[in-house]
Amino acid sequence: MNLSALTAISPLDGRYERKLAALRPIASEYGYMHRRVQVEITWFIALSQAGFAEFPPLEDADRAYLRALVENFSEADAQAIKDIEKTTNHDVKAVEYWIKDKLKGHPALERAAEFVHFACTSEDINNTSHALQLQAAREAVVLPALTQVIERLRALAHAHADVPMLSRTHGQTASPTTVGKEFANVVARLQRALRAIETVQILAKMNGAVGNFNAHLAAWPQFDWEAFSRKVIETPAPEGLGLTFQPYSIQIEPHDYMAELFDAVARANTILIDLSRDVWGYISLGYFKQKLKEGEIGSSTMPHKVNPIDFENAEGNLGLANALLRHLAEKLPVSRWQRDLTDSTVLRNLGVALGYSVLAYNALLVGLNKLELNAEVVAADLDNAWEVLAEPIQTVMRRFGVAGAYEALKEVTRGKQVTAADLHGLIERLDIPADVKQQLLALTPASYIGKANELARRI
Repeated sequence: MNLSALTAISPLDGRYERKLAALRPIASEYGYMHRRVQVEITWFIALSQAGFAEFPPLEDADRAYLRALVENFSEADAQAIKDIEKTTNHDVKAVEYWIKDKLKGHPALERAAEFVHFACTSEDINNTSHALQLQAAREAVVLPALTQVIERLRALAHAHADVPMLSRTHGQTASPTTVGKEFANVVARLQRALRAIETVQILAKMNGAVGNFNAHLAAWPQFDWEAFSRKVIETPAPEGLGLTFQPYSIQIEPHDYMAELFDAVARANTILIDLSRDVWGYISLGYFKQKLKEGEIGSSTMPHKVNPIDFENAEGNLGLANALLRHLAEKLPVSRWQRDLTDSTVLRNLGVALGYSVLAYNALLVGLNKLELNAEVVAADLDNAWEVLAEPIQTVMRRFGVAGAYEALKEVTRGKQVTAADLHGLIERLDIPADVKQQLLALTPASYIGKANELARRI
């Protein structure tokens, strides 16, 4: 059976393949190989500029040729490396051999061939490659997709800032808010979550087999290898890798920054699960209608249905993403002694965890763009909940020292269908200033929104 969108085991590479096109070149094995080639070439060129007599500086043309190997890396190149791996049974060594083969025909490069992968352990290449993958995925895919969701929510917050809406705490009627303010709440939460994702430093190490520059110092004992490694890692591309230097490690970079990053993404995802469920519920109440798409079917047997499938899809994929992200965050920082291989196995699923996240962000954006406020239903629901005005009435009664304020309102409202007449009768009997009494009599559920509209517009 040929591998295709129909035969793929993972829906990310099957049903949803086209929706993750932006992530695939970064987080796939092809992307991993590409970054490995980038790291090896960057290290090789940097060594040529370190001042070693045995490896004189390369000519501009040779450096340009090497950097073109990175810039023009293709699927055919990745396949060639995989073919070499069939013999080596070692993926990093296959990259090294592929690069050395590419040096042939360039005399200065051929003479320096043994400086490819010089003093490096495989993990020096792998950890930097994973770091580059995560950096690219974060900047090019995850943050832009999450930002689009935030911007759509902000637009909804502003558009519906003044639309009063009944709140429900514990599922029961509660003090009114506005539709826009409820979207604004999510925007505020997501903005903070986004900053947490943005500010995680992407760390990398290039310090040898157990993190001590042992082989490096055996070759050149007087050379400041730590400073050199830091420069290669922190100098922006193409001269360096543009990452943050990790000075302390065992054979592997400890992966604490990965845990921090995955936890941050998972926190954003949790907020979006909350949003997905709330919007689903409001669609069920009739607060929102969904724009129809010609030809779509909501049920195989019930023609009237327009299901909130985008929010259900988002919730499910966010759950899958968080299951993987939290496993990665808990597992990756744990390694037996100077290293074991359990991290290597799970690190191959970085793209899967991020893929389910991005898939969910896209589904949410589609769903949010379909929403149409059903203002009549929202207004009618609120107008049937006059009991929510028990709160302001008893609060004003307390202000003027009316004894038993809370108890008086409880007697009139708790567990009852309350009408405007019920409340107005109580207000008329209150011994409070006339102007304050008139203010209470003028109050309606729709006008009792506090600063909700102001807060919604401010986000």
